[in-house]
Amino acid sequence: MADAVFLALAVMTIGSAIAALEVRSLIYGSIALMGTLGGIAGFFLLLDSPFVAMFQIAVYIGSIAVLILFTVMLVRRQLIFIKIEDPRRRYAGIGLMLVMMIALGAVILGSGIKTIQTDEPPVDFRVIGEDFLIYYWPALILMGLILASAVIGALTLARREDVTNDQHNE
Repeated sequence: MADAVFLALAVMTIGSAIAALEVRSLIYGSIALMGTLGGIAGFFLLLDSPFVAMFQIAVYIGSIAVLILFTVMLVRRQLIFIKIEDPRRRYAGIGLMLVMMIALGAVILGSGIKTIQTDEPPVDFRVIGEDFLIYYWPALILMGLILASAVIGALTLARREDVTNDQHNE
């Protein structure tokens, strides 16, 4: 069953990566990037690394992809909210959602995840946390500084210059 889960994750990851590259809308491209990063987190779960998978979800999907969406929505707001009236799009979206829910449900229910048994000892997350704080603290500080500079850059790009006609005519 692990092969079916792997194939489903591979199709989802590769498909959303291609969509992230090929979609014309920046918002949909960012959402497809979130799907790609979620698929990679699924691979980490298959490799029996739940801590790395949750770290992937928290940092990349929760922070970086949301930051990309935040920046795109602030910078290009006039291009995003163009409403296109086409009822077929709504039905296509509902159909795609149902197909995805059924496919993911079938993969989860058929995976036999409740019956998995292992001979490995349980992971002690305190040891992993101590390793992060003792050995990897420079990387964590650097990551925090990069995220902070990305937020500052997003806010700088989103800042509007309101110029009145009086100042413009001088």
